[in-house]
Amino acid sequence: MTDGVNEKIGTRLRYIRQRSRLSQRALAKRAGVVNSTISLIESGQTNPSVGALKRILDAIPISLAEFFALADEGREQIFFKHKELTEIGKGGISYLQIGNNMGGRSIQILKETYTPGSDTGKVKLVHAGEEGGVIISGRLEVTVGDERRVLGPGDAYCFSSCRPHRFRCIGGEPCEVVSACAPPSF
Repeated sequence: MTDGVNEKIGTRLRYIRQRSRLSQRALAKRAGVVNSTISLIESGQTNPSVGALKRILDAIPISLAEFFALADEGREQIFFKHKELTEIGKGGISYLQIGNNMGGRSIQILKETYTPGSDTGKVKLVHAGEEGGVIISGRLEVTVGDERRVLGPGDAYCFSSCRPHRFRCIGGEPCEVVSACAPPSF
């Protein structure tokens, strides 16, 4: 069972870790603790000792005072600097998500960047909800069901995400897209 103190420490640690672009595994290695320790703290299942918390925070690095001085995570963040966007992509695709935690959110907004030739995979994506986006630069091949189009700057797409879909960067330049998905899919 969790209590409010454990949850606040865990929520703050997760926020600081993600803001620092560290995985749980990377933070654990830097701090010299086992991976499960970070996971248990972030989920509010354990309350770290002051010494253990200090060792973990030193690996980020952030002081105990800065950690506990953070604004209450229950407060809604409205504005985001570029460095506060959360990277959730991998490989040749960058997905910069607005906000670090989609819990309680009904929409997910992404700034997507596809390197030339990158795609979302041979297996088409399928998930509940709707999604749409506007191409900012480059060219993106969008396949939804058996329909396929190559979109360029200013072109857009919007469809039910229940339909199998795939995205692929066409041409020799990166493709940038601003997209939204409801409910969040990542």
